[in-house]
Amino acid sequence: FQGRSKLSIRRQNWRLRPSPAASVEHARAFLAGGSQKIQRHFSRLMQDASDAEEYEKAAGYRDRIRALTRIQAHQDINLKGVGDADVIGAHQAGGQTCIQVFFFRAGANFGNRAYFPSHAREEDAAAVLEAFLGQFYAKALPPKTILVSHSPPNRKLLAEALSVRAGRNVSLVWPQRGDKRNLINHVLANAREALARRMAESASQRRLLEGLAQALDLDGAPERIEVFDNSHVSGAKAVGALIVAGPEGLIKKAYRKFTIRGAKQSGAPAGNDGRFSPGDDYAMMREVLSRRFSRALKEESDRTAGTWPDLVLVDGGKGQLGVALEVFEDLGIEGVTVAAIAKGPDRHAGRERIYLPGCEPLTLPPRDPVLFFLQRLRDEAHRFAIGAHRDKRSKSLTRSLLDDIPSIGAKRKKALLHHFGAAKAVTEAGRADLEAVDGISKATANRIYEWFHPDG
Repeated sequence: FQGRSKLSIRRQNWRLRPSPAASVEHARAFLAGGSQKIQRHFSRLMQDASDAEEYEKAAGYRDRIRALTRIQAHQDINLKGVGDADVIGAHQAGGQTCIQVFFFRAGANFGNRAYFPSHAREEDAAAVLEAFLGQFYAKALPPKTILVSHSPPNRKLLAEALSVRAGRNVSLVWPQRGDKRNLINHVLANAREALARRMAESASQRRLLEGLAQALDLDGAPERIEVFDNSHVSGAKAVGALIVAGPEGLIKKAYRKFTIRGAKQSGAPAGNDGRFSPGDDYAMMREVLSRRFSRALKEESDRTAGTWPDLVLVDGGKGQLGVALEVFEDLGIEGVTVAAIAKGPDRHAGRERIYLPGCEPLTLPPRDPVLFFLQRLRDEAHRFAIGAHRDKRSKSLTRSLLDDIPSIGAKRKKALLHHFGAAKAVTEAGRADLEAVDGISKATANRIYEWFHPDG
């Protein structure tokens, strides 16, 4: 290309580009597993260009064919003879199971994903796999063929159910030999490696839990830790937050938010109505803990479902610990260790103090992994509480003073806001001013006025 201008080369490249419609069709075919079909199409175009002595155009198609070849080569394993299939292997170790799913479309590998289903330790791989298939394909449409590493106990019945789900025949195959068995073995190797990585991570988490048990003088490593925190701004829009951690790390599906119900509205008169002052952190913590564990006593009094904590951590110091202990005493709860974690002097991270019943505050060494673990738990609870508070505050900002007036729908509210410019101006308007708004009758004007001026 030495003697050619850049402009000429760009023009040539432009002529090589397919139309937008053709590009879309190629993309659709590729995503549907038709990369080989596209490759054959480009091969024909390359040959036509070569026959017409359009060598640069032919070279452009050649480069595309090479790119497609590289993509296909990067797909570690390919499934010849089967169009659309999922290849699923289950590997068990240490009472845990990894189920690895490889997705093939038009015979090409379209990626894989590992799953770690919960199950009883005594369940074998075939039973776990059968339960997984039922749940997995309840959300996803089954392909024509599913290859499995173990024969489900009710394979025939499961295949019929999957066929009904797909609206066509679905083959549930348990290969014993040949290329398909080799493919299953490849998937099982991936499952084994994924489970080993997960168990290594669990082992690290277990060591932290054992270190925590030693630091807090617990009977054993806690299986479930619950951490509580509150968030508010001067008592407004107060929320409580609960996060949960265990041997597998953070258990986000067990997180809970609590709208604080007992706080008085800011500026409300004092009285014996059982409500507490805005910003009373102790009272907020009392409410959240009372609600959480009153419900636990009703729903799982025998503590056999695994949703009772071994350790409860509250954000704060000696005062918050005292509140938590009072709640547990009032509810008659025993056998749960309660502790509070507070930042050190000047709220300095790294000098946290841990408060336990009847003990002097505990301070861990600055580089202690257990201290970092506790900091992460506290920070996660704080993050979750702040997020819940912001969500609540954002929702309140979108509400209007007019939203609660009976019989005032969106159309009348819009007319009032257009006429007065702001909701506050509506609250200060007289009867005659309200009646002057389009669509507001005398009766409606009186109703709006009386809503904001109940004393006349």
